[in-house]
Amino acid sequence: MAATSNRERAVKVVLVVLGLFTVVANVYPLVTSFLAGLRPTAGTTAPMFWTMYATLGLFLVLAARNPSAHRSLIAFAAWSSVAHAAVMVLMAMQLPTKRGELLAGVAVTGLSAVLLFVFAPRKETALVTS
Repeated sequence: MAATSNRERAVKVVLVVLGLFTVVANVYPLVTSFLAGLRPTAGTTAPMFWTMYATLGLFLVLAARNPSAHRSLIAFAAWSSVAHAAVMVLMAMQLPTKRGELLAGVAVTGLSAVLLFVFAPRKETALVTS
């Protein structure tokens, strides 16, 4: 029973830390881009993604209250991190001048995915009584 409560605590810590990191890592560039005066020529897609990821981070923090009730959200966060990292790897191969920052992003995003997979709440099994 102690192992279960330690695991539950670890799941909650991982969700809160990753959630807060995701919020901050996406709100900061969003705010600074608007303070710098967002111009259509500079690209309009990034602020939309920053908003989406900041929202996902907020929901990961909220999921920490009851992780087993939010398994699909946690799985979405993990798998979307894998997909995002895969796209960054492809971009790193195509953009040698951005390779360093893209591969650093792959490491951070990949680590997030691994943590979410490892600490994802287990599926609850129904007790069968006869």
